[in-house]
Amino acid sequence: MRILFIGDVVGSIGRQAISEYVPQLKKKYRPQVTIVNGENAASGRGITEKIYKGFLQDGADVVTLGNHAWDNRDLFEFIDDAKKLVRPANFPGSVPGVGVVYTKVNQLELAVINLQARTFMVALDDPFTKMDEILAQVGERTPFIFVDFHGEATSEKQAMGWYLDGRVSAVVGTHTHVQTNDARILPQGTAYLTDVGMTGPYDGVLGMKKEAVIEKFITALPRRFEVVESGRSLLSACVIDLDDQTGRAKKIQAFQISEDRPFMM
Repeated sequence: MRILFIGDVVGSIGRQAISEYVPQLKKKYRPQVTIVNGENAASGRGITEKIYKGFLQDGADVVTLGNHAWDNRDLFEFIDDAKKLVRPANFPGSVPGVGVVYTKVNQLELAVINLQARTFMVALDDPFTKMDEILAQVGERTPFIFVDFHGEATSEKQAMGWYLDGRVSAVVGTHTHVQTNDARILPQGTAYLTDVGMTGPYDGVLGMKKEAVIEKFITALPRRFEVVESGRSLLSACVIDLDDQTGRAKKIQAFQISEDRPFMM
């Protein structure tokens, strides 16, 4: 089984990159499952039903979210009907939507799990304990398990990778918007990458207009951050190959597409 995972889509430039490159990437890599993180897709915060459906039309099989999931109120209107949309599973209490979705791959089935970390973020339920609860059920259904771990601290992401080594097929981080250079297969067969990176504006700061961000660092005064809506684009992703018998990872390759790293078939 081959999985294509594309990191945090930011704003209209990110959405345009998905429309332009996903069909080409699917032709080049021929993944059985394509997963897109869309939590920043609506002007940098949240997602709308139109954007969600657009991702599916462009070739995504599953769309994951993160800490900005609820920033766009439109989500509450459609999340329970969005069968391929997964929000962080460790939100406390009764929250709309689901933290795990399943997608068929011929005779196999892939579970896609979304989790949110806690370090330097809102204190949701413990993601480690939550994963134990989830795996008690998911592990009986399929050995093919992909985890999008949405977090700030690299240490917490690495800890989750080691905690789940041999128990899931892949743990790939999102949220920090900068792709890390540590793609690897852990000793017990779990593919790991601290952060897959973002898909969106190439000339901003994490997708935001750089001038306001720089001024905030210089003055320490509050500034409103706005998404870059024109200019060059960046697409960040990884491809993961899983053993069709065991669900363990055989290979993980991270890559980016930009003006400096042009797409090649």
